[in-house]
Amino acid sequence: MKLITAVIKPFKLDEVREALSAIGVQGMTVAEVKGFGRQKGHTELYRGAEYVIDFMPKMKIDVAVPDGLVERAIEAIETSARTGKIGDGKVFVFDLQHVVRIRTGETGDEAL
Repeated sequence: MKLITAVIKPFKLDEVREALSAIGVQGMTVAEVKGFGRQKGHTELYRGAEYVIDFMPKMKIDVAVPDGLVERAIEAIETSARTGKIGDGKVFVFDLQHVVRIRTGETGDEAL
């Protein structure tokens, strides 16, 4: 089992959710986050004053998937989140050693 964490642009969330649902990913956790990578933020003009925006708004998606679905999930996230511009995001993959469904006590792949 793997935990896939993706940080993407906010307006791409629905496309990523639909792409993951289409390949059989049943659940996900989503959080609004702020951050920057190579884009290093930008400046905005508001009421005549210039402001530096260091941290860009992003969406962080966590999905736990069985080993057989990992590559397809990464590809689904990549293709649906890509705009071709700087700041499209990143995908991180972590090993999951143990998962327990609290309601039933199921463990492992059955808990996903």
